[in-house]
Amino acid sequence: MERRTIGAAALAVGAVGLGCMPMSWAYSSSRQRGDESLRAVHRALDLGSTLLDTADMYGPFTNELLLGRVLKERRAEAFVSTKVGLLVGEQHVVANGRPGYVRRACDASLRRLQTDVIDLYQLHRPDPEVPVEETWGAMADLVRAGKVRALGFCAVGVRGGRRTGAGLYDATVRQLRRIQQVFPVSAVEAELSVWSPEALDVLLPWCQSRGIGFLAAMPLGNGFLTGTLTPGGGFEPDDMRARHPRFTAEMMAANQPIVAGLRRVAARRGPEVTPAQVALAWTLSQGRHVVPVPGAKRERWVAENAGAAEVRLSAQELAELRRLPGARGSWE
Repeated sequence: MERRTIGAAALAVGAVGLGCMPMSWAYSSSRQRGDESLRAVHRALDLGSTLLDTADMYGPFTNELLLGRVLKERRAEAFVSTKVGLLVGEQHVVANGRPGYVRRACDASLRRLQTDVIDLYQLHRPDPEVPVEETWGAMADLVRAGKVRALGFCAVGVRGGRRTGAGLYDATVRQLRRIQQVFPVSAVEAELSVWSPEALDVLLPWCQSRGIGFLAAMPLGNGFLTGTLTPGGGFEPDDMRARHPRFTAEMMAANQPIVAGLRRVAARRGPEVTPAQVALAWTLSQGRHVVPVPGAKRERWVAENAGAAEVRLSAQELAELRRLPGARGSWE
């Protein structure tokens, strides 16, 4: 697989990563099977999808434990990205950016992952009660201690009433400017897909101008862009899509033209190319430091996603995808 670089340190990873969250958290728990997930991670490494993206809150903790079983055998082949800064309670999630907590959380992640170093340690969310510079400084100390190789920042857009996405990541960019004064940011992780392109306006150009890697979260639109979800099919109560404004039956039906556009491009490529691969190829085309991190928990989907690295969209195909209608959600 093609290799791409993250940050000024030129950390090399496979062009398509693996988001490990669905294996343990946020999606239908009845479909989460440990042995199947382990096979999926091994398959990803076999295919060159070396970036394994997790977080201590996924489970919580069980996702890192699962990855640790693979890393115990294949650490040298993997690029490990995990996150800190969020605590999961009963029906709520809270931020904790206190330096002492960050240090303890890193040590706990290292134990669960069965490794002595984390390749990319990301701040999941800034703590509104703690200056972000203090949290970032504690994370920088972990790099100096040899426990972490590079630091990343997870960006959260603040959506206003307009669909344009204007100003969506303004607060994130302001925070990034602040922490860059403390220690270099190697990567930013934020949502980027055919139906959520808002990061293209300000956030991705900001990263590209500074040589910062961009991890494209949810590049398959939480599964919608694969074309395998049926409007009105419903989700299990513990599946985050059951409460997502774009996954109501009405909005899924309204957004079918986006999937239809991906299908048209894929169909012209032949039966070996899928709509999901076209969606990932679009993300890959947004810049040489962009690494999509699609979530998957089965070998079949891991292999399909990895295959997207071989799909090169033409200028005409990219223009066709740009003309697709914007995604709608129940907030509109």
